[in-house]
Amino acid sequence: MAGSTRGVAGSARRGAGPSGGERARHWTYAELPGVDLLRAHYVRKTFSRHTHEHFVLAAIREGVDVFHHTGADRHAGPGAVALVNPDTPHTGRAGAPEGWRYGAVYPAPEVVAAIAAETTALKGTPGFVLPVVDDPYAVALVHRVLRAAEEGNALAADTFLRVAVTRLLRRNGGSLPQRAVRSAGARVAARARAVLEEQLADPPSLERLAAGLGVSSFALLRAFRDAYGMPPHAWLTDARVRRARHLLDAGTSPAAAAVAVGFTDQPHLNRHFARIVGVPPGAYQRERKNVQDRPRVPLVASAGWQSE
Repeated sequence: MAGSTRGVAGSARRGAGPSGGERARHWTYAELPGVDLLRAHYVRKTFSRHTHEHFVLAAIREGVDVFHHTGADRHAGPGAVALVNPDTPHTGRAGAPEGWRYGAVYPAPEVVAAIAAETTALKGTPGFVLPVVDDPYAVALVHRVLRAAEEGNALAADTFLRVAVTRLLRRNGGSLPQRAVRSAGARVAARARAVLEEQLADPPSLERLAAGLGVSSFALLRAFRDAYGMPPHAWLTDARVRRARHLLDAGTSPAAAAVAVGFTDQPHLNRHFARIVGVPPGAYQRERKNVQDRPRVPLVASAGWQSE
C-alpha cells in the first residue's frame, strides 16, 4: 500500500490534561507496523513505575524529563533522547517548571532486532546501554518520523525510523543480558508471576500467594522486587494496563476492558492507564479507530532528509 495514508490517526490531539497546556497524542500508523507513536507536552503529570513491551525512544524538545531507571534518577533535556529497553521498570515526571515537550517512537523488539541485524554488528538481543544520550540529530530524526507519519509519507517515516534506530544502536547499543532463572529466589519470583498472569482479574492476596509457593510474604516481596524491579502489586497493575491495551486495540470498550483485567470500574482503569500510557483509554482507543483514507502524497523523503 505504498503511498497510502490509510492507518493515519485523526489529527485532533486528544487526552489533554486538565490544565497547564498539557496535551498528548498516542497513535499508530499502518505503514509502520510494530511501532507506536507519541507527541506530548506534560507539566504536572507523573508516570508511575511501569514497563513497556516495546523500546522507548523519547526525543526531548523542551523542558526536562526526569525518570527513575536502573536505580537512579535520569535527566533528559533538550537535544537528548531517553532510551528504555523492553520490560525495564521506570517512572517519569517533569524536571522543570514548564514540564517537558517531546516526541517518542516505540518500536517492537523484533523491529529493532531486524534493523540491528541489517545495519550493525551487534550480537545477541540488541538494546541500549545508557538511558540518556545527548544527540540533537537523533532528536530531529525521531520528530521527522512523527511528522512523516502524520503526513502519510510512508517512505519518509520508514526511512527516518531506520536511520534513527541505527544511529542510536551504533552510538549506544549493546547486547541485552539474557534473564536466566538460577537462584531459588528468582525461581520463586517467576512462579509468582506465572500465577498472577493466570489470575490477573482475581489475584490472590500476598499471604496466599506466598503460602502457595512455600515461602514467607517478605521473602516473596524481596525475590519479586529483585527479579522484576517492582513489588507484585505494582507489577500486577502494570500487567493489567498492558492487557487492557491489547483489548482496546481489539475493539473492546474501555468499560468492558476494565472489568476484564480486574479493575473495579472504568474510572479505576482510567487513573492507572493515564499514569502508565500517558493518555486515557478512551483517547487511546479513538486514535486507533480513526483510520481514514486521505489523498496520496509523493513517496519521497522530505527536502531536509535529501540535503543531509
